[in-house]
Amino acid sequence: MRMIGQDTLKTQRTLSVDGKTYHYFSLPEAAKSLGDISRLPYSLKVLLENVLRFEDGRSYSVADAQAVVDWQKEGRSSKEVPFRPARILLQDFTGVPAVVDLAAMRDALLTLGGDPRRVNPLVPVDLVIDHSVMVDFSGTPTAMQKNVDVEFERNGERYEFLRWGQEAFANFRVVPPGTGICHQVNLEYLAQVVWTMTDAGDVYAFPDSCYGTDSHTTMVNGLGVLGWGVGGIEAEAAMLGQPIAMLIPDVIGFRLTGKLPEGVTATDLVLTVTQMLRKKGVVGKFVEFFGEGLASVALADRATIGNMAPEYGATCGIFPVDDVTLEYLRLSGRDEHRINLTREWCKAQGMFRDASTPDPIFTDVLELDLSTVVPSMAGPKRPQDRIALPGVASSFNSDLAAGNMGVPGDKADLRLPVEGVDYDIGNGDVVIAAITSCTNTSNPYVMVAAGLVARKARALGLMPKPWVKTSLAPGSQVVTEYLDRSGLTEDLNALGYETVGYGCTTCIGNSGPLKDGIGEVVDSNKMVVASVLSGNRNFEGRVHASVRANYLASPPLVVAYALAGSVKIDLATEALGVGSNGQPVYLRDIWPTTAEVNDTVHKNVTREMFRERYGDVFKGPIQWQAIRVDADSDTYRWNSGSTYVQNPPYFEGMQSEPSPIASVHGARALAVLADSITTDHISPAGNIKKASPAGEYLGEHQVRQEDFNSYGARRGNHQVMMRGTFANIRIKNEMVPGTEGGVAKHYPSGDIAPIYDVAMRYKAEGRPLVIFGGKEYGTGSSRDWAAKGTFLLGVKAVIVESFERIHRSNLVGMGVLPLMFKDGESRKTLGLTGDEVIDILGVEQLSPRMTMEMVIHRADGTTHTTTLLCRVDTADEVEYYKNGGILQYVLRGMAKEAKAA
Repeated sequence: MRMIGQDTLKTQRTLSVDGKTYHYFSLPEAAKSLGDISRLPYSLKVLLENVLRFEDGRSYSVADAQAVVDWQKEGRSSKEVPFRPARILLQDFTGVPAVVDLAAMRDALLTLGGDPRRVNPLVPVDLVIDHSVMVDFSGTPTAMQKNVDVEFERNGERYEFLRWGQEAFANFRVVPPGTGICHQVNLEYLAQVVWTMTDAGDVYAFPDSCYGTDSHTTMVNGLGVLGWGVGGIEAEAAMLGQPIAMLIPDVIGFRLTGKLPEGVTATDLVLTVTQMLRKKGVVGKFVEFFGEGLASVALADRATIGNMAPEYGATCGIFPVDDVTLEYLRLSGRDEHRINLTREWCKAQGMFRDASTPDPIFTDVLELDLSTVVPSMAGPKRPQDRIALPGVASSFNSDLAAGNMGVPGDKADLRLPVEGVDYDIGNGDVVIAAITSCTNTSNPYVMVAAGLVARKARALGLMPKPWVKTSLAPGSQVVTEYLDRSGLTEDLNALGYETVGYGCTTCIGNSGPLKDGIGEVVDSNKMVVASVLSGNRNFEGRVHASVRANYLASPPLVVAYALAGSVKIDLATEALGVGSNGQPVYLRDIWPTTAEVNDTVHKNVTREMFRERYGDVFKGPIQWQAIRVDADSDTYRWNSGSTYVQNPPYFEGMQSEPSPIASVHGARALAVLADSITTDHISPAGNIKKASPAGEYLGEHQVRQEDFNSYGARRGNHQVMMRGTFANIRIKNEMVPGTEGGVAKHYPSGDIAPIYDVAMRYKAEGRPLVIFGGKEYGTGSSRDWAAKGTFLLGVKAVIVESFERIHRSNLVGMGVLPLMFKDGESRKTLGLTGDEVIDILGVEQLSPRMTMEMVIHRADGTTHTTTLLCRVDTADEVEYYKNGGILQYVLRGMAKEAKAA
């Protein structure tokens, strides 16, 4: 990959910082030729610099740079530009399949006559193992060690594979288990704001930017780093030097004014922002924060807001670099020279914000007075469904009484005994109260607030209700350091908030079992119990299979709900419990003041603890160090008996030239789905049920049920993952009314079976498949398996009302057509029930965003023809689709280069 282009505009300049010389591509110099950019949004300045740096007259052109500048004329553009990030961030759930694909590409390139060692990341890649720890044990001093032991026992095959990758691939680092959540490690250590690289002996400085295989990569936007989540497929292509073309996005400005009121947290702020932006509609857009209120928003709070960009639907939610940024870089232990370079480079580029900076031009603007934010939660199913704290109990109780929660209204107050314990369980009881997830565990203000709530509650004699499973999963070891130093660890431990591990636990579905006996009572009586977690995701079936109502809340509110034990209690007015003095204790009695929180943070969060904790970040625990691998093999020695890592079939029979693409004839519907189908519905990450195709496969391979682990952990095995596609326990296929879970109906037989079994039956018949859906199809995590599994089931097209950005791209990357209904049509207006035969015509003439015809052959013998918008959006995506996918496209390019050499 060429690091530097031809610089037609002659914008290359040098910058001296602390006696060191850096080359860079000057935006002010480019403006002399392209036009004024003083009010170009910060995020688009990053795109512009990227074009200038790589401009070569082919992939990147001066016209691309001009298009970015001309965006200012209308605040939008129909032009597309290529983009290459400075680096790639992986977590292990999504990272393992990415490394599996790279290993498979080495095999395939060898078959095509190339050198497998050419398959290497060409940009720096960091994989953080953070999604594999599960909360099997909690509430005891030994919980973390036991969870770590089980983690290594369960994931030995995966970890051996990653250790091989660490040795085999250049430009690839692995942050071992037990370090922290990838987004927090990124924020606290990996991100540099201004990146540097040596090319032909010269050192170049340019914006740090990042693609991540987790949608919450946007957390680093709080640091001024442009980054967002992509599918593993896109990430792999970017690793291999492939620029990803993107339409120059709309940029929505979000003006902040005022200051947060007393007692309001960053979580309350982000839930408010999420609701506002989701209502506005910002899918596929950049969101950029500005205004005088920025000065009062701490970096950790900015990161919390950036983290939730997938929840409000934006590609990113970015903050410009300013003095707050530099203060955080210093606090978090960054090198002083790098801080100076960041300041001077940003100022030289007109990208450093201060009080004199003019407001950028935006596509549109929203405004929020921070003083109007109130304590809030979100739920019970979606992160954008914010409820002010006083309304949580009333909304839950109303829905329960009306039968809207899946329980008859006359059983709303039902309570049943739990075998072996001296308490009963009822609808609305909180059975999980977890401080978890990157969103909040990176933020010392809300973590300290949780500790202070625990301290005050402990002093008054309050304890969590006995049916509540409590857990604390800090985002990094630094969190433990400052909680220890402030003495708050002791208070949290006393309330059952012992640290269970460092990683993404409850938020990703690694919540582990409920307390003994509760799950059986809840499941057998179809009760509606609740979880309260400090995460960013509360989709159906994600947190725990037995928990139907899930609420996002700040860490201190998580502790409060553990004390209350129910979401039917109004925390704003009702007592949490009775203290040791026999008097009722209310939330106001234990809620810390803003001054208390700030004072504790400022006294106990220090630069030294960051430097110490990240001083040897790649070493890992003794279990990691003990793993031995064959470091001499250029290709991976696949173990056919492994149930974790298998060679995927994507390149089987691949030829040097792709076969011609063709229209789809005679397709059947595999599923007809409603609005807001998430990637959790399509490709669940949580537990694997014994009575499921994936569970049956594992059982056939002599895996005990207690060792099934999760779908997320088994993403390196396509046999498990394709069986888990559309297997979410809450998904509803409209083809089979009255059912819940991944089932489908086969036509013309009418047989009902798991979706996987029906798909394999159609595959044996040679029958192509389609999926129908509604609005916001594919929202949620940047999960490449939602596209891979769809492809492996034999689906040729997904036809919906609207797509989430990442999933649409991933479908194209796997050679599946993403198609959208036009002119207000939908599965409902067309009367689609799933018994139709479908033709998709015009594929042979594929071009970006073209119109295609769909012919519907109904069961009664009639036909209907309508038009669809093909969401293959760019010329590059057309080439990916023609090659059968983006990886095949890159691989064929490598093979051709090898032959030419």
